[in-house]
Parts: sequence; structure tokens; C-alpha cells
Amino acid sequence: MGTRNITRRESALHSELEALRWAMENMLQHSTCQSFGTDLPQPVIQENNTEEPQVLSLGNICLLDGSWTSAAHFSGCGWVWMDSGGNIQLMGTRNITRRESALHSELEALRWAMENMLQHSTCQSFGTDCKDLIATIKEPHAWPSFATELERMETLQICLPDFSITHVPRARNQISDFLAKTARSFHRELFFIGCSISVWLPRPLLA
Repeated sequence: MGTRNITRRESALHSELEALRWAMENMLQHSTCQSFGTDLPQPVIQENNTEEPQVLSLGNICLLDGSWTSAAHFSGCGWVWMDSGGNIQLMGTRNITRRESALHSELEALRWAMENMLQHSTCQSFGTDCKDLIATIKEPHAWPSFATELERMETLQICLPDFSITHVPRARNQISDFLAKTARSFHRELFFIGCSISVWLPRPLLA
């Protein structure tokens, strides 16, 4: 009986991962290729509201996003690292026990992205469509309720001396947003880092 239950769980997980893979492939085909194609104008990235927008390339940057709802069991994190040519080199998606708020989830996504850039690349530039996230990083003393999270960020920034974070329009952050939302809505624990989505390695099921 126990073996049959595990087999059914494994089958259900396989179906869920196949659906996720299919959705990711379609997302990358319709969003990645189009968003970073040469026929589209370069994205507008701005440091803050007081400066004039600058037209910059999305090359050699790690785009990230967090996903949160009050009803979900998980918060989701997603990031995509692109090299100086604008090509996706690495991506990550994971879910964690739901954080206190949407901004807490955004901070968690940034922390995870920073840790992975330290481990896997030389990239020190990060992009987000969450302006409050940028504000907490640039003015940590104005956000006392996030003191614990921001202390961890400061420690990571010591290891990233050229760290920068910029605002990216939501339309240009669709892949990270999709990864974060997918992880948040996934019904099981999910943790994936890879160059592509051809292989998904779920953590072993408990008997």
C-alpha cells in the first residue's frame, strides 16, 4: 500500500513537472526571444525617480523577482543572469515558506540572487521592477522592520564591491516574474538552478 502511494505521488509530481517544463518552454520562446531580439528597442532602466531615464543594455545583469500572496503556502523567488551579450547563462527558481509580506519576499529573492552570482559568476549588477526593494537597499535605516534582512544584505555587499541595483520595467522582467510566480504556486518544495529548463531535479519525496 505504501509503495503504491509513493508511485502515485511520483507520477503526479512527474506530470506537474512536465506541465511546468512546457509552460517554461513557451514562456522562453514567446518572451525571451522577443524581449531580447534585435528588432526591439533597448529597455529603459532608471536608478531612481529623480534621475532622467537612461537607455542601457540588459547585458551582464541578474534580473530577479519575488512573488507573494497572503493565501499561498509558499513565497516564490526567481532570477535570470544574462551575460554581456544579452544571452541567458543561468536561471534559478525556488519556493520558501511564505514570508511576512511581498517586500520580504523581494528581499529574499535578491539575497538568493546575490549568493548565486557570488558562487557562479562575476556579475554584480542586479535589476528589479520593485522600487521599494531598491529603496530599502539604498536607505536601510528608513526601514527598521527589515533590519535583520538588510544586515544580511550588507554582509553580501561586502563581497560585491561593485554592487548596483537598478529599476527595470516590469515588461522587461517577465522571465524572473514567471519563475517566481511558478515557484510560489507550486504544490511541493521546488529548488532549481540551471542553464536551461530541459532537466528538472525535484528533491526526493518522503516515504
